Amino acid sequence: MQITRRQLLAATGALIAAPALVGLSGGRAYAQTTLTLGHGAAPGNPRTVAAAKFAELVAAKTEGRVIINVAGSETLGSDSAMLTSLRTGALDFTANSQGATSALLPELNILGLPFAFQNADTAYRVVDGPVGETLTTKFEALGVVSLGFWDNGIRHVTNSKKAVATPADIAGLKIRTPADPMTTDIFAALGCATEQIAFGELYIALQQGVVDGQENPLANIASSKLFEVNPFISLTAHKWECNPFLMSSIARGRVGADFEHIVAAANEARDVQRQLSKQAAVDVLAEFQANADLTVTEVDRAAFVEATKGVADVWRAKPEGGSLVDEVLAAAQG
Repeated sequence: MQITRRQLLAATGALIAAPALVGLSGGRAYAQTTLTLGHGAAPGNPRTVAAAKFAELVAAKTEGRVIINVAGSETLGSDSAMLTSLRTGALDFTANSQGATSALLPELNILGLPFAFQNADTAYRVVDGPVGETLTTKFEALGVVSLGFWDNGIRHVTNSKKAVATPADIAGLKIRTPADPMTTDIFAALGCATEQIAFGELYIALQQGVVDGQENPLANIASSKLFEVNPFISLTAHKWECNPFLMSSIARGRVGADFEHIVAAANEARDVQRQLSKQAAVDVLAEFQANADLTVTEVDRAAFVEATKGVADVWRAKPEGGSLVDEVLAAAQG
């Protein structure tokens, strides 16, 4: 079921204050809990598909005791706004973005170190291991329940001006980034000006020339049709990002013993999302390369690595970086 932000805000107080609905299962009465999941992805995006799958799995595993309503495409506000709603209990789940969530948990930035992961499977190994456990514990201290790390993809650059193959080509361009200090550091190292624009406003900003380009995984570039206004696509693969899948601690208290079913559903939905994300990258790249209106460029990876190598040192000097920088890099190599 899709809901709007206005409907969510109007219903939240009533849901918290009102008794739970009563249903029947096998002749026995049970309390039914309705929760809301918000995200910012467009229809067809792997995050959108996985969010719907999560809702389906929760309903099945809890035998209807817990129902999840899904609201995508920033219907409930930006990623930052949804995080605020999550912490106040106005929203129950969010499949959010790494950039926005790093404002809540700065250590999350370290997953975005430039060229840290050779591929998505390497990144999964890191976030599913001790590094992910550390981040989950830190989320708990903030009153947020982490249900795992979805895949927001390997990120690439698009622009409206020219083909980009080297750092010299991209220097001087104005690039939209999320509100993510790691990403702004990467593009500053490449000589770009950056501007933070909400994802839902990005197409128009590119169309109107507010910025020259942007960076996103191929699946996002395709599902939001950014290629229509940015025909130069450069396969920089400059960083990987996650989509933290988070639950409100208030909602955690409402579901009781069914939390174990929610965790199981979250794990299954995560695996679905990751597989879709990896396949989407392959499929979308083929579509872009076959599109005569687009220019898809392989870049000089070694030159980009060299140009951004100082970013890790900058983050080692930060409290949220420190030893976690080397922990992430070592885990990626292992």
